[in-house]
Amino acid sequence: MDLSKITHPNVRKAIEALQAGDKSWYSFFADQPVMTDDGNTVDFKSFFGKALGHEKFLSIDKVENEGKEVYGNFKAGSWGTFKVFFKFHEGAGGKFDRLDIGQTKY
Repeated sequence: MDLSKITHPNVRKAIEALQAGDKSWYSFFADQPVMTDDGNTVDFKSFFGKALGHEKFLSIDKVENEGKEVYGNFKAGSWGTFKVFFKFHEGAGGKFDRLDIGQTKY
């Protein structure tokens, strides 16, 4: 899959880690990042403790907001496959302090 569409270097590296199921994914985030899934607040580490290595993008369809918003077809384990967004919010020091994900239509 072509991740070069993702123009923000740390978002691209984070997505590369997600795709590989690599625990380096966590290194791109603050210690306690805020996370929402379809608008509901969830625990980031607990969520990705289950998802990492099992869930990933099947395609990157569009990228917006200076490379910090990624849209694509996503395989979400037993939940199925659907279109999603990942919206990364960059905090002080370049780490992401918030991640909003959810289903979308485009």
